[in-house]
Amino acid sequence: MENCDTGDCKKMAEQATQHLLAQLPKIREMLKGDVSAAFDGDPAAKSYEEIVISYPCIVAIATYRIAHQLYLKNVPLIPRIMTECAHAKTGIDIHPGAEIGRNFFIDHGTGVVIGETSIIGDNVKIYQGTTLGALSFPKDERGRVVKGGKRHPTIEDNVTIYAEATILGDVTIGKDAVIGGNVWIKQSVPAGVTVTTPNPDLVYTKHKNT
Repeated sequence: MENCDTGDCKKMAEQATQHLLAQLPKIREMLKGDVSAAFDGDPAAKSYEEIVISYPCIVAIATYRIAHQLYLKNVPLIPRIMTECAHAKTGIDIHPGAEIGRNFFIDHGTGVVIGETSIIGDNVKIYQGTTLGALSFPKDERGRVVKGGKRHPTIEDNVTIYAEATILGDVTIGKDAVIGGNVWIKQSVPAGVTVTTPNPDLVYTKHKNT
């Protein structure tokens, strides 16, 4: 195309479109697994139809899975617009660059953040308020943030992460681990380990009028 200084934009657009169309059967199968994971993981779910029609996680995950394929083909801007639209609608923020495996379930979902270089394995379940984020970013000699590099967590297969957990940096949460609610993690967790915070000291005060 004229006035395009980055190459043949029409050809690149056609290639990205053909790639996405070729991936649609795989995306469909992945989404079927995500719906099944939601049905198995949520006792309140009455049917697959209920999950498909009303669960915000399906909107967010479906949008992500399509946007991710465009991201892989270096389509600018559009993948991020797609996932940010889903974010605005559902409260679930999944960067299109993240890598997410099969049978993924986000329970409730509000406030979930999954960063660009996150890697999530199969059969992972996370709850509302979970953050898979980065630590402070390195800067160059001019004080500008250095782009790129692995800076978000890797979550291996069969991990459960409970509400409001924060996992930061290029760390690995091992297979079959359980991350309790409200924990703050900046180092890797071995496979098969449960991480929780100590029970808080609760104070009970009896009301004067009772």
